[in-house]
Amino acid sequence: MEKLILAVGFFLFNLGLFGVEGADDLGLGASFIFGDSLVDCGNNNYLPTLSRANIQPNGIDFKASGGNPTGRYTNGRTIGDIIGEELGQPHYAVPFLAPNSTGKAILYGVNYASGGGGILNATGRIFVNRLSLDIQVDYFNITRKQFDKLLGAKQARDYLMKKSIFSITIGSNDFLNNYLLPVLSMGARISQTPEAFIDDLLNHFRDQLTRLYKLDARKFVVGNVGPIGCIPYQKTINRLKEDECVELPNKLALQYNARLKDLLAELNDNLPGATFVHANVYALVLEVITNYEKYGFTTASIACCGNGGQFAGIIPCGPTSSICSDRDKHVFWDPYHPSEAANIIIAKQLLHGDPKYVSPMNLRQLRDL
Repeated sequence: MEKLILAVGFFLFNLGLFGVEGADDLGLGASFIFGDSLVDCGNNNYLPTLSRANIQPNGIDFKASGGNPTGRYTNGRTIGDIIGEELGQPHYAVPFLAPNSTGKAILYGVNYASGGGGILNATGRIFVNRLSLDIQVDYFNITRKQFDKLLGAKQARDYLMKKSIFSITIGSNDFLNNYLLPVLSMGARISQTPEAFIDDLLNHFRDQLTRLYKLDARKFVVGNVGPIGCIPYQKTINRLKEDECVELPNKLALQYNARLKDLLAELNDNLPGATFVHANVYALVLEVITNYEKYGFTTASIACCGNGGQFAGIIPCGPTSSICSDRDKHVFWDPYHPSEAANIIIAKQLLHGDPKYVSPMNLRQLRDL
């Protein structure tokens, strides 16, 4: 099970609005979602992988499925689901690997995110299979060609450039399930300093974002890595107190985040017509964790669904897990991922936009550009 909650990830959201039906009503645009388990809506259901969420009690509060698991790594809606609804969207973007992701359904958005995925192809090997960001962009290239067939080349290009939002929530796994995972990464850690590893990450990420730009993406939302040292899994295995977080993962996240902000500024300057919105997930999530009582939670340390240790942070959520009765009072649903209640708070900040959390504009403003 993937250990990458809180990461950039809180925002590969489903930001596009579905039209009514058919290709005649495309005025409200599409959402293309790339990332990890924070925004995976079911792609991993179609992979032979150890990182899957299509088991109970995941989805217990997801009304669209009647409380059945869909492959979302939370008890209800992801941040992408919530933001889409707030913007008036009547449907959720389809997972690329799902059988129904064909024809007119793709005109309103496709989700390529995969639990365990990272910027680097080696990230997440512990799960056997997952879609790295390189593969996700390859899959979008397939979608891009389908758009030409559905709309014609000129209308497809205009639609993608002017009416579509590209959300990228990635990076946590590159630390938690790569650089900081001794079993798989000892060789890399011996040969690479943190600075060199972060250089490698950002060089790959620059290339991946530029590939999307060359495929006519123009409106981007990119989240940084959240306080990954504060998730129940990390706090449990390091035997911390309730108000403590693991220092090294958070330190690495902050190093990466500072460099990511510079990269997005560079891309805004160098890619004509592109707008890259920076979402400061680290600051936003840390605010909720630090001041959880102010937001109506009773704990920001204990997973609602999980087992093992002081914070139920060892064994991932599944049919045999202990589950809390007050799910809306927990910041964390499982050892790695936020609850729907936490996702609602985060989504509202990103939509309406305090500049310290989302800049140079909020998500409503990006949509309306």
